[in-house]
Amino acid sequence: MAFEITDLLSAKGAGLAPMAGVTDAAMRLLCHEQGAAWAVSEMLSAKGWVFSKGKNRAANDLLARLPGEGVVGLQLFGSEPAYIAEAARQLADRGFQFFDLNFGCPAPKITGNGEGSAMMREPAKIGAVVRALADATPLPVTAKIRSGWDADSVNAVEVAQICADNGARAIAVHARTRAQQYAGRADWRVIRDVKRAVTVPVFGNGDVRGGADALRMLDETGCDAVIVGRAAQGNPWIFREIAAALRGETAEPPTPQARVDMAMRHFELEKALCGEKLAVLQMRKHIAWYVHGMRGASRFRETINALERGEDVLDALRRFAGAQSE
Repeated sequence: MAFEITDLLSAKGAGLAPMAGVTDAAMRLLCHEQGAAWAVSEMLSAKGWVFSKGKNRAANDLLARLPGEGVVGLQLFGSEPAYIAEAARQLADRGFQFFDLNFGCPAPKITGNGEGSAMMREPAKIGAVVRALADATPLPVTAKIRSGWDADSVNAVEVAQICADNGARAIAVHARTRAQQYAGRADWRVIRDVKRAVTVPVFGNGDVRGGADALRMLDETGCDAVIVGRAAQGNPWIFREIAAALRGETAEPPTPQARVDMAMRHFELEKALCGEKLAVLQMRKHIAWYVHGMRGASRFRETINALERGEDVLDALRRFAGAQSE
């Protein structure tokens, strides 16, 4: 039976939002194990993929999957419909269940090329990109948008309607403008307005930091599900917490030992994906997130950032865990 976007809603949990440099297969697997209903990959340049003829190592690393992952969408970005369509045709058999389009990335190197959240200023072009992707692949298509470019151009409702009219099966709304980046408070009223304007499922994103936030967003906006981004960094247990809240239950927070154990497992998964040298570098940010708020975390981050061998990283983590119980 073909996968449908509505299948995501039957899992009764939150989704993992796409984050560049974060939501690789290792991160996704850990979040799935803790209850994430689905995940979306790091974003892949459609034009870059087509021009590289599939030979770009970094792009192929981004497409890696790990056994045990659940439902994952492959996120593409780009402003040219022809490249979006061609990339989708080439990537439809890579094991992802759906395609997601990025109209929300605020990074200057992306918006400077007229891509990511810069597309919010060109709704008609967004429609053309969505239509090209929907026509090019049998896989469902979703779109991730922002509230708008800035406070004077909040147009998420218009953009969401255009996406839905052109074949998007669901819309994820990050309730901040591009000008806000990731700062300030997310305006959930935008998610509510989008939900009222379209008939496809709407996923809310922004300031969901736990089960209580997820329940409140669902209640205040009427959205069909929530997706979690930065709050999952170093905290895959947030998905367990949200799933429990949806059942009317409470999940116990992880112990310091559990957090260190998860960091160690995360490292081993990264090593399997990209080798020890790169895993050591990749894990520096993840370890900082895992140990945040723990005793001696600041000094420990300095220690980790100076290490170059995998075994030294693991030894440091073991010692740090032991120190937490002293």
